[in-house]
Amino acid sequence: MRKLSWLIMVAVFTITSGCVSKKEYDALQAQLQEQMNAAQQSLADCQETYSAYRTRTTTEIQTLERSLNRAQNSTSLREQKIQSLEEQVADLKKQREQQLSQVGDLTVLSKAANENINKTLTQLQQKDKYIQFLQEARSKADSINLALAVNLKSVLRDGIADQDIDVKVDKTVVFINLSDKMLYQSGSATLTPRAKEVLGKIAKIIESRPDLEVMVEGYTDNVPIKNDCIEDNWDLSVKRSTSVVRTLQNQYNIDPNKLIAAGRGEYNTLASNDTAEGRAINRRTRIIIMPKLNQFYELLNPANAPVAEGN
Repeated sequence: MRKLSWLIMVAVFTITSGCVSKKEYDALQAQLQEQMNAAQQSLADCQETYSAYRTRTTTEIQTLERSLNRAQNSTSLREQKIQSLEEQVADLKKQREQQLSQVGDLTVLSKAANENINKTLTQLQQKDKYIQFLQEARSKADSINLALAVNLKSVLRDGIADQDIDVKVDKTVVFINLSDKMLYQSGSATLTPRAKEVLGKIAKIIESRPDLEVMVEGYTDNVPIKNDCIEDNWDLSVKRSTSVVRTLQNQYNIDPNKLIAAGRGEYNTLASNDTAEGRAINRRTRIIIMPKLNQFYELLNPANAPVAEGN
C-alpha cells in the first residue's frame, strides 16, 4: 500500500510537470492499475481471512458456551444431590437422636421390665430356629385349616354345588359364605328351614373342634330399610348374625364362649350395588372358623421357640 501511494504521487508529479511522453504515461498508468488490482485482491483476501476467522471464532464461542451450560447444569445437579444427601444425613441424625432418646427412656423401666427385655433379646439371638419354628407352626396351621375346609365341603356336599354356599381357606382361617336368600326370609333376620339344616352340618364340625372360635358376620346391600323391628342396614346385619349365633347355641349346643356375632352393614362389598346381581352377592352371611386369639399369642411367644444348642 505504501508503494502504491508513492507511485500515485510520482504519476501526479510527472503529469503536472508535463515532462513525460504518452507512452511512458500509459505504462505508468498500467503499472498503477496493476498495483491497485493487487491491492484490492490483497484487501479481498484479508477480508475473506477475517470472515473465516470470525466465523470460526463465533463457532468456538458457541461451543464454549454450550460446554459452559452443560458444566453449569452438571454443577446444579451435583448441588441438588449434595442438598438431598445433607437432608438425608439430617434425617438420619434425627432418627439416631430419637433412638438414643428411646434407649435413654428404657433406663427408667422397672427391674422386672428390664429382665423381660433382656430375656427377649437373648431369645431373639436364636432367630434362625425361631423363624423355622414359626414356619413349621404356620405350615401346621395351614394343614389343619385345609383339612377343616375339606371336611366342611364333605359335610355340605349336598348343597355345595349351589352358588349359595362357598367355603374358602385364607391363611389361618376358614371362611363359609352363605347367601341371604338361603339363610333368611326376605327383609328379615328370621332363618329359613334350609338355613337351619346347613347350620346343623356346620355345627358338627365346630363341635368336634373345641380349640376353634366362630365369628358370624352379617352383610347387606345398600338399599335402605326401616320398619317397626329394624332401624337400618346396620341393625339388620347385626340381627342376622345374632340369629345364626342363637341357632348354633340353642339348637346345636355350641359353646357360646366360642361364638362371636358381628354386623358389617352395607359396607365391605364384594360387588357393585348398582345391579340386582351385585346386591344379591353383597347380601350374605360369613362364618369364620379360626384358632382362638390366645393360641396366636402362644404361637408368637419366643419362649415357645426351641432353645439353640450351647445356650
